[in-house]
Amino acid sequence: MAYDAVVLVSFGGPERPEDVVPFLQNVTRGRGVPPERLAEVAEHYLHFGGVSPINQQCRELLAAVREDFAANGIDLPVYWGNRNWDPMLADTVAQMRDDGVTHALAFVTSAFGGYSSCRQYQEDIAAARAAVGPDAPMIEKLRQFWDHPGFVEPHVDAVKAALGQLDPAKRDSTRLVFTAHSIPTSAAANAGPHGGRYTAQLQETARLVAAAAAPDLPYDLVWQSRSGPPQVPWLEPDINDHLGVLAGAGTSAVVVSPIGFVSDHLEVVWDLDTEALETAKQLGLDFVRAGTPGTDPRFVAMVRELVRERTEPDGVDLRRRLGELPLWDTCPTVCCVSARRPS
Repeated sequence: MAYDAVVLVSFGGPERPEDVVPFLQNVTRGRGVPPERLAEVAEHYLHFGGVSPINQQCRELLAAVREDFAANGIDLPVYWGNRNWDPMLADTVAQMRDDGVTHALAFVTSAFGGYSSCRQYQEDIAAARAAVGPDAPMIEKLRQFWDHPGFVEPHVDAVKAALGQLDPAKRDSTRLVFTAHSIPTSAAANAGPHGGRYTAQLQETARLVAAAAAPDLPYDLVWQSRSGPPQVPWLEPDINDHLGVLAGAGTSAVVVSPIGFVSDHLEVVWDLDTEALETAKQLGLDFVRAGTPGTDPRFVAMVRELVRERTEPDGVDLRRRLGELPLWDTCPTVCCVSARRPS
C-alpha cells in the first residue's frame, strides 16, 4: 500500500477562557456528565488561564516529527487534527484532500487499547472523512504502542530522575505509583475482539517501567481523572484515595508516574501536580511526579518506526516491542465498542 501523508490525531484543548465551556461540551456530548462536574473541570482549566498545555505540546511534537522524518528520509507531509478543538480533524482532512492526499496514516496520541483511547479515535477519523465527503483521503490508524521502547524508555528515565529527588534514607519505604485515566468498569471489561485490553496493557507498561527503573521497589497501578456520573462504576482506586492507604501502611515517599499519558497535559498538571500533590502534603508523604515522553527523541523516533512498519516491505520485521501481550496492526470494527452504544 502506498501512503502519501501522516496525520497526528490528538484530543485537543482550549487556548483561551472563552473556549473552555464549548470545548468541554464537545468532549462530554452524549455522556451524561453532570453539569456540576462540567463546571468543576472548567475551573481546572480556568486555574491555568483557560489554556490547556496539550495543543502546544502537539505543536512541539509535530515539529519534532517533521524534523525527524526529514533527517531520516521519510518524504511524507505531517498534518495535525484534534478530536475536540481547533484544529478540528474534519478541517484537517479537508486540507489534506485539497493538497491531493489520498491515503494517510494516523498517529494517535494514546498508547493503549479501549474505547476512549483507541476506538473513539477511529470513529472520529471516520466521522471527519464522512464530513469531507467521498473524495476524503483514506486514513489508517497506526498500531498501539504501550510496550514500544520509544514509549517505555522515556518513562523509565523519568521515574529514575524522580527517584533521584527523594531522600535516599527513605528508599525502603518508597513506593512507585503508576496512574492512567480511569474508565467505566463496563468499558474495561469489554469482551469483543481485542477488547478489554486497556487495563492489561497498562499493567504491562507498569511492569516494564518498574522492572527497568527500580526493581527493588513495590509499585501499584491506580487511576485518575474520573469524569462520569456518580452512579456508574469506574476503575478504582483513585490516586488520592490510594495515597491515603499508602500513608497508613507506612509508606514515606512516592514517585507518581503517569504512564497513561504521552505528555504533561491538563489531567497531569491538575490531577497530579495540584490535587495529588496537595493530598500527599496533607498525609506527610514525600511526593515527586515523574515526567512523560513529550518530545523525547526516542518517542519521536518511535513515530517514524511505526510509519516504517506500514510503509516498508519488511515492516513487520522492523517491529520493536518489550512486552508479551498480543499485538495487532488493525482492529476489527466491533473492537472495544462503547458500552453505551450498540455493538
